[in-house]
Parts: sequence; structure tokens; C-alpha cells
Amino acid sequence: MDKQTLKQEAHDLDVTVWVGKSGLESVVDELDDQLSNENLVKVKFLRAARAGSSTEEKAADLADRVNAELIDTRGHTAVVHR
Repeated sequence: MDKQTLKQEAHDLDVTVWVGKSGLESVVDELDDQLSNENLVKVKFLRAARAGSSTEEKAADLADRVNAELIDTRGHTAVVHR
């Protein structure tokens, strides 16, 4: 699927992974598990997780850690696909 189609599919998805003050390390396994079962997963980056860098940077780093593709970021929410 192309990115545009995946973005359209992600539009109605609910956020299922929240990254907070514990950082990326605390959600890597959870995101990996969800991507094993789902095509797309929405991730929300809370204020405490964004300290010092942008949502795009954090989302790209998280996607790399689970061998997934970053499809889109809007505000503080990202969509990843595997």
C-alpha cells in the first residue's frame, strides 16, 4: 500500500500507545506486539516525552526500534506501519 492509502486508513484509528515520561524504551515492546497483530498503530507523544526534541524525531526513532515505517505525524501523534 502507498502512504496516502495508509494515512486514510489511519484517520479513524484510536491511539493505542502513549509515550510518556518513561520515554521510548518503555513502549518499544508494546508497539512491537501491536504491530504483530495490526497493520497500523497510532502513537501519542505526551509532553513529558517530547522534552528537547520534536515529535517527528521521536516517532522516527521509535519506528526504527521496531523495524516499522513512519507513515505520518500530526501534532503530537504518529502513525507507524509494518
